[in-house]
Amino acid sequence: MNKQLLNDVSANLAHAGVAGQRPISTTLVQSGQISAADMLAALACAAQDGTALDRILIADGTATPLQVLSAQAMHWGVTLLDTFVSPPDPTLKNLLDPSYCLKHGLLPWARMGETTVIATARPEEFQTLAPRLSATIGPVVMALALESDIQALIVAQHGRDLAVRAETQLPEDESCRDINRVTLRRGLIGGGIAVMCLSALIMMPALFFDAVLLLAIVTLLIAQGLKVAALLAPTPRFEPNESPPNQRRPTVALLVPLFREQDIAATLITRLNRLSYPKALLDVVLVLEAEDQQTRASLDRAQFPPWMRIIEVPQGSITTKPRAMNYALRFCRGDIIGIYDAEDAPAANQIDRVVARFARTPDRVACLQGILDFYNPHANWLSRCFAIEYATWFRILLPGLARLGFAIPLGGTTVFFRRSALERVRGWDAHNVTEDADIGIRLARYGYVTELLPTVTREEANNRFWPWIKQRSRWLKGYMITYAVHMRNPGRLLRELGFWRCLGFQMLFLTAILQFLLAPVLWSFWLVLLGLSHPLGDLLDPPQMVALTAIFLTSEAISLLVSLAAVARSPHDGLLLWVPTMLLYFPLGVIAAYKGLYELLVKPFYWDKTAHGHSPPDHAWADRPVT
Repeated sequence: MNKQLLNDVSANLAHAGVAGQRPISTTLVQSGQISAADMLAALACAAQDGTALDRILIADGTATPLQVLSAQAMHWGVTLLDTFVSPPDPTLKNLLDPSYCLKHGLLPWARMGETTVIATARPEEFQTLAPRLSATIGPVVMALALESDIQALIVAQHGRDLAVRAETQLPEDESCRDINRVTLRRGLIGGGIAVMCLSALIMMPALFFDAVLLLAIVTLLIAQGLKVAALLAPTPRFEPNESPPNQRRPTVALLVPLFREQDIAATLITRLNRLSYPKALLDVVLVLEAEDQQTRASLDRAQFPPWMRIIEVPQGSITTKPRAMNYALRFCRGDIIGIYDAEDAPAANQIDRVVARFARTPDRVACLQGILDFYNPHANWLSRCFAIEYATWFRILLPGLARLGFAIPLGGTTVFFRRSALERVRGWDAHNVTEDADIGIRLARYGYVTELLPTVTREEANNRFWPWIKQRSRWLKGYMITYAVHMRNPGRLLRELGFWRCLGFQMLFLTAILQFLLAPVLWSFWLVLLGLSHPLGDLLDPPQMVALTAIFLTSEAISLLVSLAAVARSPHDGLLLWVPTMLLYFPLGVIAAYKGLYELLVKPFYWDKTAHGHSPPDHAWADRPVT
């Protein structure tokens, strides 16, 4: 142990009896570091919001973290540690679990006889933890260090291990990380199915095509039935300006995974700065991959505010959004965890509404999903159709299915979790390319409920043909993976979800997958409407052909009706005339589905990155939703 550090700690212990006599506000004002007027304003905010004074001073930029920590050291009568003058003892790095250290902002620093000097950035919390620490590792004494220094030291000591944990923290039976592993059982099942299909196609082609047609028709009917049920399901009313009960507001952590987003990083900071929730209660974590130096350079030029910070994820065997979020979750504060994407522009009062809603719901409501919309819906035809599809999904289908009591797949952004529930289900599956859909079902299996909250985030519609195909193929591949993972043990799935939610899971995922894969079979019935003969005409009598054609036309009418209703509920009335063109839009999903199926077989964990920043908002205020 450094001799100077030993002397400092001993001297401070001798005077610890007078600690707490001098508030940090007095210290900072009397030292001339903060004006009396600025301190009075900060104290008023602390009294109004119930927020710790030190966090207000730092978030507002009134004081630096080091200035605040120095005042706290004087207040508590403890040593302020400097990593360069007195670095931590490397032999103590395994004394406490690194995840525990990150959660509580502390680090074993040095030994002083039988006593361990513990560096912390949260002295008030340390007083609560001290008895437990003493029972675990023996007598402890507190010293202070910057939380950024503590986290940097933990990363230096345990970063690789934490990265591995982020990849593997989900139990193997709940993860898809072994989905590309060929076992004897999987080989026999896959080979058996392939042989059966091929044999039926060769020996009984008529029966084979009849079976495929029947499956396509059944999934079509189920899909359209779900749309009608969701449209007719009553939706709960939320007061647009509901305020939380008279209680202390929680800290909200916002994880923003970024990868090759140098073109939009600066804009993201501007948009998040519009949030009206107290900045001292926000912990915005910009999550970067360690090798992504372009985005890092862009952020450094943007000079982000003190309530935002960067966490770099060490390289690993995969590079996915869920892996990055699992890693970053250990570094962030917050009882509520929110997720945003790089191009997101949330409503200014969104976090206020999320906090208010969580305060009024029981703990079993673990997740709130907001509405996603676009700020460039009029950029071209593809963006118009994408906006219509999003309006249908987020304004009718998801709210309706949730109201019906089904487990729902989440969106990848504007989704907020109770941290306790998120940690109980062990975060996200790092290998699943649609981690949002997977965790939505997993939350339901653990007994939790997701609600849809009518608060809007606008983002950039991916409106270039091939990037759209790549993005949609990743989504559909992820749906296939998610369905396969949760169907590993159908009996267990039924027990955990219950009959009704299990039925909803089957209908939602199977229709989402099969409707695209079997769409060419249904398209063939356009030949009848065009007066041409159908390939299955010899197998079906005229009344059957008429009935099937009627089903097909009715399903198109339902899709048209639901899309019109969805657009009417959105702020994009000008898109109503474009709804009939959705007939030309959904075939793109078929291309994406077969691309996703191919990737499922050859590279299931490949994350086909969507590039942002190529299509600006339609007008100056398009990226500012009002609810």
